[in-house]
Amino acid sequence: MTLVIYLVGWLILIAGIAWGLVTLHVSQHTVAIVAVIMAGIAVITAAKRIRHRDR
Repeated sequence: MTLVIYLVGWLILIAGIAWGLVTLHVSQHTVAIVAVIMAGIAVITAAKRIRHRDR
C-alpha cells in the first residue's frame, strides 16, 4: 500500500510538471521525454525506499 501512495504522489508531481511545460509551449516530445525520465526515477526511488523498509 505504501508503494501505491508513493507512486500516486509521483504521478501528481509528473502531471503538474508536464502541465507547466505544456503551458510554457515546450515541445510535446520534450514533455514526453521528461515524463518518462521522471517515471523511471519514481519507480527506482520507490523500490529503494520500500526495499529498505522491508529489512
